[in-house]
Amino acid sequence: MSRNLLIVSTSTVYGQEYLSYCEEAIKAFFAGKKEIIFIPYARPGGITHEEYTARAKDKFNQLGFEVKGLHEFTNPKEALKTAEGVFTGGGNTFVLLNQLYENDLVEVIRERVADGMPYMGTSAGSNITGLTISTTNDMPIVYPPSFDALQLVPFNLNPHYLDPQPDSKHMGETRETRIGEFHHFNTQPVVGLREGSWLHVQGDQVSLEGPLSARIFEKGKVPYELSPEDDFSFLLQL
Repeated sequence: MSRNLLIVSTSTVYGQEYLSYCEEAIKAFFAGKKEIIFIPYARPGGITHEEYTARAKDKFNQLGFEVKGLHEFTNPKEALKTAEGVFTGGGNTFVLLNQLYENDLVEVIRERVADGMPYMGTSAGSNITGLTISTTNDMPIVYPPSFDALQLVPFNLNPHYLDPQPDSKHMGETRETRIGEFHHFNTQPVVGLREGSWLHVQGDQVSLEGPLSARIFEKGKVPYELSPEDDFSFLLQL
């Protein structure tokens, strides 16, 4: 498979502007491409597809790329079949996946990625690259036909991963606890991506980029940390 993925934890880190912390990676990732199709279906905060696309378009224009929202095409499936590259923004993962199923777009994205079309996601757009969306942090405000995601990689993601805070008085479950609950019923690994980090998947190679480590969860094992210096490619074989 000639997949080329940029699986980004978040679009915005504290104190910085939209996508500014990873803009060099974005420029390198889409180098040589002219127009990128933006999938605005996750609609953070319920904003319109037009409003969300305008935000992505402004940033990508600064980086030297043209952007067109998928909702602007009369036939979104045909648009994706000829897309040079795709960027799926964050928001609500359930809303995003539901819209992809409603528009019959899941399979065409899988096929295009298998053929080498570069795919970038942030947050919800990263959640859907995994096997299922069952490790998202989002509320299920709509009910997709399936929790099965794009399955571009054989593991699950947990973007915005947060570590337990020793001094916190919060008595609810931690992210680690919730992922442990997930592994009572599921076997695939889960990558906890902290904000400011992203995975770059090229064919059968996976690397972590950014300044932080990632937390790896495997069923039946104690969770462990891997750094950007480590090889993450084993995740494609588990």
